[in-house]
Amino acid sequence: MIINLPPTGHQIKSVTNFKDLVATPFTGAVNAICWDRTLKGDFAEIVNKIPLDENINILNQEELGALQLSEQGQLARDIILNDWQLLTAHGAAPVLNLIRCYDRDDANSFFPTDVYSFHADRSPVPTDTFLCTYYGAPSQILPNAQAQQKVWVPEIRAALKKQYGGAEEGFEAFLSDHFFDLHYQATPGALPVSLGVGNLWRLAIDHPESQVLPCIHRAPEEKNGQPRLLLIC
Repeated sequence: MIINLPPTGHQIKSVTNFKDLVATPFTGAVNAICWDRTLKGDFAEIVNKIPLDENINILNQEELGALQLSEQGQLARDIILNDWQLLTAHGAAPVLNLIRCYDRDDANSFFPTDVYSFHADRSPVPTDTFLCTYYGAPSQILPNAQAQQKVWVPEIRAALKKQYGGAEEGFEAFLSDHFFDLHYQATPGALPVSLGVGNLWRLAIDHPESQVLPCIHRAPEEKNGQPRLLLIC
């Protein structure tokens, strides 16, 4: 079950403009900040004008600008380009993806580490994750209080130690090197939160200077026949 909550609460803070999105600090339990928006324009027209020969098509601003669009399609494009420019000026490196689906780990894997698994992002330097779904199924957050790090689930930890097969003192480094420690599972009764369509989010990640827990999130199951248009950095 996924709940569509307004972007409020002890973990999520709502803002009304880009300046506050980037300037509001992560403090206490707050590790997700949302510029809550209802966007105008025809984003579906953009999606329908872009060829999708692969599972993911990475678009640049020139390709987006070259699309022949209606007035509503142009309005949607202007919103995307404005977000792109705001994020770039902030020092981020946005990527616009049209996504049919992401690659998945083997269905028989006892520990999938693809983006459909609840996970946190990590960086060796202070930074944040920004994302906005303009069309298609939106990403999801799992509240930290409703998440358990998979590497501490006894049967999973035992299987990882068997896979590792080395000296005990190197086990934690093994978990980190293979990103196992970044993945989580929902606790019983957990209610993941939809990030919604059109909202621009800033999520805390795991880095050396972070004062808060990283935000746990995942890519959604795509709706059949409906790709996602996602700006992320």
